[in-house]
Amino acid sequence: MDVDYRELGTKVGIEIHRQLDTQYKLFCNCPTHLTREEAETIFLRRLRPTASELWEVDTAALFEFQKGLTILYEADPKTCCLVEMDEEPPHDLNPEAVDIALQAAFLLKAKPVEEIHVMRKIVIDGSNTCGFQRTCVVALGGEVEVEGRRIPLQAISLEEDAARKMEARGDRVVYRLDRLGIPLIEVATAPAMTTPREAESAALAIGRALRGTGKVKRGLGSIRQDLNISIRRGALIEVKGVQELGLISKVVENEVRRQLGLLKIKEELESRGLKAEELVFAPVDVTSLFQASKSTVIRRALASGGRVLALALPKLAGLLGWELGPNLRFGTELADRAKFFGGVGGLFHTDELPGYGITPQEVEALKAQLGLSPLDAAVLVADRAERAEKALEAVVERVKEALQGVPEETRTARPDGSTRYMRPRPGSARLYPETDIPPILITPERLERLKAVLPPSPEQLAARLMERFSINRKLAEQLVDSDYLSLFEKVAAEGRISPSFVATALTETMKSLERKAVPVDSLSDEQLYGAFTLIGEGKAAKEIFLELVEEMAAAGVSPEQALERLGVRMLSMEELAAVVDKQVKEHPELLAEKPEKALGRLMKMVMSQVRGKADPKTVAGLLREKLEDRHSSSRNT
Repeated sequence: MDVDYRELGTKVGIEIHRQLDTQYKLFCNCPTHLTREEAETIFLRRLRPTASELWEVDTAALFEFQKGLTILYEADPKTCCLVEMDEEPPHDLNPEAVDIALQAAFLLKAKPVEEIHVMRKIVIDGSNTCGFQRTCVVALGGEVEVEGRRIPLQAISLEEDAARKMEARGDRVVYRLDRLGIPLIEVATAPAMTTPREAESAALAIGRALRGTGKVKRGLGSIRQDLNISIRRGALIEVKGVQELGLISKVVENEVRRQLGLLKIKEELESRGLKAEELVFAPVDVTSLFQASKSTVIRRALASGGRVLALALPKLAGLLGWELGPNLRFGTELADRAKFFGGVGGLFHTDELPGYGITPQEVEALKAQLGLSPLDAAVLVADRAERAEKALEAVVERVKEALQGVPEETRTARPDGSTRYMRPRPGSARLYPETDIPPILITPERLERLKAVLPPSPEQLAARLMERFSINRKLAEQLVDSDYLSLFEKVAAEGRISPSFVATALTETMKSLERKAVPVDSLSDEQLYGAFTLIGEGKAAKEIFLELVEEMAAAGVSPEQALERLGVRMLSMEELAAVVDKQVKEHPELLAEKPEKALGRLMKMVMSQVRGKADPKTVAGLLREKLEDRHSSSRNT
């Protein structure tokens, strides 16, 4: 779809969240790593919304409370303490985290605040035991340059990361507390990007600055990006949880497309003359029509004592199937609301029926009972009566919103770049001062100390890598943009492996594994360093680095265990020499060819047998010796 984003009045703002690699958490002395060990402590909580200082209740918090969830928390004393359990007040703000945030502020040309005040942000989805997240502004303003444009920043903040969601069991959600409290730096831009490409480029520039501190974590869940997207005549939509940088442009494209589609639906409803007062919440029990239905969903609901409720939607025929984006139709928007507010599994609508086991005869009987005209549509929900009623009530409200165009809401990003409804947008009532932590004065002396040890710019860093390790510019820039720079410098400085090989392995090879959906983010620097150590010590060949890393990530094993599982053992010099000698003897005709040509052909033959078991340089050296010996013997005879 060709779109002139600037003509549409597209505005995009980004919030980048990145975990800091500090020794301790933000408000206690617990370590900042995750654990796979069994939890020693388990406890239940039910969180409730509270009113702000102005006696207002945040709509997003109220929405989460209405889900009626009970939260089960898992705690391990190695990674959390009474602070995470909300049984002890928070300690002072981690000074190491503050220093890192201030350095990031300098790199992004932001102005540090004179005094840091910690605030509470109401969050009662269970991700924080106390019902709020602690956050504080560290610097204001700043900018990044994108394609010749200066993108202004609004604020740089420090906040505590949320607990890890492990699973959901009906109306109970399980969280683990090891991640709760890990320091996060948040960089928020102004809504100044006007195209998907600009948004992605701005995120890349911010990421470079944060990596430049040398103190950010990498791996799955260590970075998250939230987007605020709007178009003219549309609405401000917050998209949460964009995990990959490469998805940002796709999310923006799809959200603009969705809003354009909703505006077209609004125009179509206006042309059909639909008024809000015609949309009446009047569910009809149509269970009797579906007693013998072959629909699996309906049969399951009836077997558990549920009912089938239907709701007429006047003048909406054909609109529920309108496509708004990849795997997204207007009917999907209605279904999302039904799921969240009613707790049902989904709904059927007449634009997609007959289908899903519902016959044409059942559809006609439904239309007759509801008295539908050719312009009318209907939705069906099969579930417990009270849940089905809540779901249909949410459907009516969503259709009323369609008369206005695009409703403001918070949506969650999906791996394909599409989004789904998450909750209403939060308001100002969710933020209020933290009373347990005193303000922190940022002194001029502290700022000068941090300025004196600022890391180099990305351009300076790439130039340094090229000069020190004799790698090309492309590899140097890829390393600067990667999360493996520190690991590269550590391995390359040891001098046992070619820096170009290490750089290629940590950039292009790791990217190729990511494209294959190999979970390389789960690997620690220690594991990857161990793989390079095996190669440097001659216990593994460079050629199996990809297979070695893939096995480590897939099986969750050490480099040594991965090597054993692959069944790859380096040949001794005697074994390798025997393979080389055999190939030379079996192809005497190659002696008549030029040495380099013969060497190339023999290399292919030998490496096909010993790939992963021998270093190509060693093979080439042995072949040259054999060829020289044979040529010498031939000349002498």
